Amino acid sequence: MSEFTKGPGASGLDAAASAPSGFSFENVHRNAMIEEMAKASGSASAAAGSSSNPGYLPSATKTGTTIVGLVYKDGVVLGADTRATGGSEVADKNCEKIHYLAPNIYCCGAGTAADTEKTTENISSQMELLRMNMGDAQSRVVTACTLLKRMLFRYQGYVSAALVLGGCDVNGPHIYQIYPHGSTAKLPYTTMGSGSLAAMSVFETGWTEDMSEEEGVELVKRAILAGVFNDLGSGSNVDVCVIRTDGTMTMDRGAVTPNDVKPLRDAIRRSDLLTMKAGTTAVLKSEFTPAKRGGVTLADVTVTAMET
Repeated sequence: MSEFTKGPGASGLDAAASAPSGFSFENVHRNAMIEEMAKASGSASAAAGSSSNPGYLPSATKTGTTIVGLVYKDGVVLGADTRATGGSEVADKNCEKIHYLAPNIYCCGAGTAADTEKTTENISSQMELLRMNMGDAQSRVVTACTLLKRMLFRYQGYVSAALVLGGCDVNGPHIYQIYPHGSTAKLPYTTMGSGSLAAMSVFETGWTEDMSEEEGVELVKRAILAGVFNDLGSGSNVDVCVIRTDGTMTMDRGAVTPNDVKPLRDAIRRSDLLTMKAGTTAVLKSEFTPAKRGGVTLADVTVTAMET
């Protein structure tokens, strides 16, 4: 790290003396580059006569999502939008955010897509091994919650996975809210992600105890749509997952498609002049030359024994 910390006129001995002793977690080279960027931008603004711009600092890349979950009288309903973003750009219009953990447990993920997918895959594998050791007994939702919170707490929030865990077991339906730092809460309904405030406003006005499955599914759809139309990080379609206490599960991908562009494209009448029909361009010559010796055969392949 001394080649990044020493100044242009400093010797190697001086740089070693000024470098921090012991372990250092500072990214000195990156910080120096950011400082130079800020100074250069600030001096350019000063030369232009503007003092309001102190300099340029790179902004962090953020993700957006709306995920929800609620408990009704016979199970739980999970919902999520399908937009994946990278900064201000839409990276995927049909991203799957409801992840499998066990046959009776599913989990919605918000945050970094890679973190949510690999975290749920890891816990799903552990749950499968646990079921095999327990004689294929049904997984407990609290077990999945404990495994997830232990893993996230171990990484102190650097695994960006905000989760809504839902499932049904011998103790009934359960919904858990899990933050990236490992804190959890057991709630009758919850929302997470950048569109969580809009979705929570729908839940707080529409949720009641002992809701039917149809009422729960419609409320989840309305909550996700509230996030889709009021949050720039959420969008595209609505996915719904219903887990029942009788052991059945229904996954509805694209339950609502409010942004389907096909009807709009079909409504556009294009001129026939823009449609090139077959035969518009004349074929002047057509010739086919077969390969010599009938192409490549096994005789043309040289097989070399691999050294072991």
